[in-house]
Amino acid sequence: MMKYFHRQVQLWGEETQRSLQDKKIAIIGSGGLGSSLAFALGASGIGEIHMVDFDEVSLHNIHRQIAFKTGDEGKNKAVINCRIIEERCPYVKTVAHECDFDTFAAKGIAVDLIIDATDNLPTRAAINSYARSVRTPWVYGSVEAFNGQVCFFEEASFEDVFKITQKTPAGIAAPIVMHIASLQANLALRYLAGLTVKKDHLYYLFFNEEGELMTQKFGLPKS
Repeated sequence: MMKYFHRQVQLWGEETQRSLQDKKIAIIGSGGLGSSLAFALGASGIGEIHMVDFDEVSLHNIHRQIAFKTGDEGKNKAVINCRIIEERCPYVKTVAHECDFDTFAAKGIAVDLIIDATDNLPTRAAINSYARSVRTPWVYGSVEAFNGQVCFFEEASFEDVFKITQKTPAGIAAPIVMHIASLQANLALRYLAGLTVKKDHLYYLFFNEEGELMTQKFGLPKS
């Protein structure tokens, strides 16, 4: 196993790498953010990954949802991601949940971390409520046009920061999706490996009119 994870072992040692085998995470959503997260975390050595999504692949998903290819239309997104993870890494167990978040939450599966890869505020509010009820931290991520947001929620509440509305998203391209998912994955992996993580701070990233990448950080009120 250590040969497979050689470069990560160089980063934090064999003991930390072995500890990841005892960790369980749930990725809620298996589309744009979710499939990028599956690639970023699926081969990291996390012991068990639950992929949650009721949706099936559509043609317009494929350009930005990196797990899918033409010919996958009509197949469940969570199932495809789980198959890819296990093909790439023999040291992780995956479970595909072909359902919405509320149905998954009702199963009462205990995990160490929940990662939001959804695309709407009401579901994120539901993740926040559930995570607080079971005292499990979660990583929020959202992306639209040329901007995105990331936050590791532990004591702060999503609903104290965001007004929960239904909103039609703007256009989007693959690179910003992958960038935000990468930031989420880094926070998740640092936390699971026992490294320091800045919690309850919202990171807002955007490209300004001159094409410069800007990053802002906001401390959130703790409930």
